[in-house]
Parts: sequence; C-alpha cells; structure tokens
Amino acid sequence: MDTANKQFFIIIGRSGAGKGTQAELLKKYLEDKGHEKVVHTTTGGGFRELIERDNYAARLSKELTNNGVLNPEFLAIWNWSNIFINTLTGNETVILDGAPRRLVEVTALHSALSFFQYHHPIVIYLDAPESESLTRLKERGRVDDQNEEGTKLRMKWFDEDVLPVVDYYSRDPHYRFIHVNGLKSPEEVHQELVEKLSQLG
Repeated sequence: MDTANKQFFIIIGRSGAGKGTQAELLKKYLEDKGHEKVVHTTTGGGFRELIERDNYAARLSKELTNNGVLNPEFLAIWNWSNIFINTLTGNETVILDGAPRRLVEVTALHSALSFFQYHHPIVIYLDAPESESLTRLKERGRVDDQNEEGTKLRMKWFDEDVLPVVDYYSRDPHYRFIHVNGLKSPEEVHQELVEKLSQLG
C-alpha cells in the first residue's frame, strides 16, 4: 500500500466563507496533480445527516443547529471520527472541511491524524469578514441559513471558539498553515491557495 504521498488538509473559515467550494476546487487540483484517492469530508454534511434521523439526539442537535448554536464537542468528534473509521483505507488524501471548531477538538483530531499516519497536515484558513459571510449565507438559500439571529450567533461562536483554533494552528510547527483572503472570487481564492501550496514545497 503506497501511503507516502497521502496528505491531510484542514479548511477553516466562517459559515459562508466558501469552505465547501474551495474544498471541491482543491480536490480537483490534487486529482489533476496525481493524487489517486482524494476524500472531501464535510462535518456540516455529517450534522445535516444526523438531524434528519428520527431519534432524541437528532432532535436536540437539530434544535441547536437551527438556532445557530454550536453543537457539543462530543458530537463533533463523533461526527468526523465516524467518517474516518468508515471511509479511510490507508492511502487517501483527506480534505476536512469545517473542523475542528474548538480547541478541545484539536487535541482529539491530532490523535486521529497520528493514528491514521498523516504527517505535517496543512491548515487552510479562509479569512472572510462577517459582513461578507452573512451576505453569502443569505444568497445560498439553505434552510439553516434563513434564521438571521441564528446566523449571527454562528458568527459569534466563530469569533469565540474557532479563531483560537486558527491561532493555535498558525503557531504550531507540526502543522503547515496557509492564510488565504476569502473575500475574493472563488477562482481568485483558489489561485491564491494553489500559489501558497506550491511555496510549501
């Protein structure tokens, strides 16, 4: 099994910053560069699947999600852990979109990356201001984006919970950190990202 070229990418940004779009563009770029198996894992998608279930946990999570409240750490860790366990076979390049969202998740994710033998992960921070993110959320038309109070709460917990994660990754030498201007068009953001990836060597 050839695992020498597998990589792990973590994409972090506000709701509406374009994480999913950039993850898909990065996936295509990596495939064009010769990565045979590139997996785009989105924690938001995992939560949306959870809240469609008919059980107690799903109902509680749906209420939090619809009100713009950050789901508890154990659910977030269960979410991406479950995806990794059921998806990875050993040689995939992974793009994780939307996690970690709290510092406690960073430690758990680090243990997972060590377990699955991913070395020197690349963290991509899509930096978009709150005003632009709110505008994009209104435009994309998803049900959970229509609650204005909820979307403002998501901006608040990004500042309080996620930005400390960004700061941590920017200073930890184990991770390679890329700061990208998320205010540009998707094509321009992707171009900046590719240029900065090439500079990593």
